[in-house]
Amino acid sequence: VQLQASGGGLVQAGGSLRLSCAASGRTFSNYAVGWFRQAPEKEREFVAAISWSGSSTYYPDSVKGRFTISRDNAKNTVYLQMNSLKPEDTAVYYCAAGAYSMVVGSYDAWGQGTLVTVSS
Repeated sequence: VQLQASGGGLVQAGGSLRLSCAASGRTFSNYAVGWFRQAPEKEREFVAAISWSGSSTYYPDSVKGRFTISRDNAKNTVYLQMNSLKPEDTAVYYCAAGAYSMVVGSYDAWGQGTLVTVSS
């Protein structure tokens, strides 16, 4: 499966962005999808995951209550709605397909990343 992330940009603190992850290739609905982010000189960090059916989601405490992951399997697309953004959310955001997990190594297909910059 090939993934294309989009929707990043520059936003002020407290604002919102919606990222999209469009898939092509193998049957997208067979895979869980995760969002990760990586800030300069930091390791890649788990942000959200959604199961293949969309019935289960998981978030770390750092984004819980602010970010929402969803999917539309008919459109082969996963979304990440990000509200109440903070400067520390600034990073390149990546989507990935694989097993439902918060671990980078559980995902074997990655998108190219989209940059989110939150100004204070």
